Amino acid sequence: MIDYEGVTQFVKVEHIGLKSSHARLCFPIIARIYRKMLVGIKFRPIKVDGGIIIDGHHRYLASVIAKVSLDIHHSHKTSATEIYEWSAVQFDQNDWDTESKIAMLNQYDAEFNEISTEKLNELLN
Repeated sequence: MIDYEGVTQFVKVEHIGLKSSHARLCFPIIARIYRKMLVGIKFRPIKVDGGIIIDGHHRYLASVIAKVSLDIHHSHKTSATEIYEWSAVQFDQNDWDTESKIAMLNQYDAEFNEISTEKLNELLN
């Protein structure tokens, strides 16, 4: 299992291949995704342009920590895209997702993995 301190330390000392275009991420989201990855749940590809993550920061970081590979699709950055060193990314300990959004994401993840939400919940418990 991962904890907040472990993630904040990890980004300071480990080489993380792709660059972040977000200055802040949500630790509880990363922890949920990481936990799902450990039980074999697969995730949709992340979107990257020139080594910069455009969409999928939480999935990507969870996958790096869990040592799970994700597919990458090419995307396009905008002129407003900024690059942040992982060591400078701030991690919010407050959950950005509501209970209903978590339930919706669990349903989406179950469908993506062709299992029932009941089976997903069983794997996570």
